[in-house]
Amino acid sequence: MKEDKKIKSPIERRKFIKMLGATVAGGSILATSGLMINKFVDGEADHYWQIDPQKCTHCGRCETHCVLSMSAVKCIHANKICGYCDLCGGYYRSNVKDLNTAAENLMCPTGAIQRKYVEDPYFEYTIDEDLCNGCAKCVKGCTAFGNGSLYLQIKRDLCTDCNECEIAKVCPSDAISRVPLAQAYKLKD
Repeated sequence: MKEDKKIKSPIERRKFIKMLGATVAGGSILATSGLMINKFVDGEADHYWQIDPQKCTHCGRCETHCVLSMSAVKCIHANKICGYCDLCGGYYRSNVKDLNTAAENLMCPTGAIQRKYVEDPYFEYTIDEDLCNGCAKCVKGCTAFGNGSLYLQIKRDLCTDCNECEIAKVCPSDAISRVPLAQAYKLKD
C-alpha cells in the first residue's frame, strides 16, 4: 500500500503544479482582459493627449521628452490671426543684421517654416510638419514679437498615445492633458 502512494504522489504533484501554472496564466489573461474592458467602459480608449495653447509656455520640452525620435508635437499656424508680417518673429531671429533668409537669421533650426511672398509687405507662412521637431522656438518668437498665430499641438496621427505621456510629466504649465477623442483640437484664439 505504501508503495502505491509513493508512486502516485509524484504524478499528482506534477499535475498540481501544471494545474497551478494554468490557473495563474489564465488568471493573468483574465485580469488583463478585465483591465482592457474597463479601459473601454471608462472611455480611456476614446481619449488622446492634447496641448492647451492658452497654457503652453513654449519651454522646448516637447522636442526633447517625446518617446518618438521626432516629436509628435508640431507647430500649427493659425492663419486667421496671422498678420503675414514681413518681419515675422516666428520666422526671423530678433536683431538680425540683414533681413534675409540665411540660416543664421532664421528662428527655426530645421527650416520647417516656409515663407512665400504674397504682396508688399505681406508673406504667407506654412509649416512643413516633416521637418518640424516641436522645439517651440518659432512659437516663442511669434508670441513675443507677433500676434501669437504659431502654436504647438500633438498630432493624433503621429502620437503613440502613451498611457502616461512623457512630455505631460515634465510640462511646467500643465498644458498637456487627455481629452475625449470627440473633442476637436484646441485652437489658438
